[in-house]
Amino acid sequence: MEARLNVFGSPLAATFLKHINSAGKAVTDSAVPAATQELVKIRASQINGCGFCLDMHTKEAAKAGETATRLHLVAAWREATVFTDAERAALELTEQGTRIADAAGVTDEAWAGAAKHYDDDQLIALVALIAVINAYNRLNVITRQPAGDYQPGQFG
Repeated sequence: MEARLNVFGSPLAATFLKHINSAGKAVTDSAVPAATQELVKIRASQINGCGFCLDMHTKEAAKAGETATRLHLVAAWREATVFTDAERAALELTEQGTRIADAAGVTDEAWAGAAKHYDDDQLIALVALIAVINAYNRLNVITRQPAGDYQPGQFG
């Protein structure tokens, strides 16, 4: 597959990505565990069919020590026994926040489940992370960014 646009060669895209990367850095530096952040990025990217982001985040998670078993089971997290209750709550919030148009929002149950495990700052970070990864997914899917060649640490 070839990309529709050279996103990485566009000055406008570079400016946009600089700002979205800054937003992402605020989340990365939050108190939400790094493993949970990667699981959220992976699950949203699976839902959105973003191969570029799946390639990146599965490789980054593996480099950070995530197990192959957990990476393989993200799509089936409800049936898997390898995720904590807090991770499950974050994954549920991710699914509902990513599929927001399908159910006209996030249920009170999903929000309460996440609020059991995360404080207000962490909830803000999770919501921001879901928004940011969905923005990246849309940019990459719309422009058909190819997947498979990402190297861990490639973008800094």
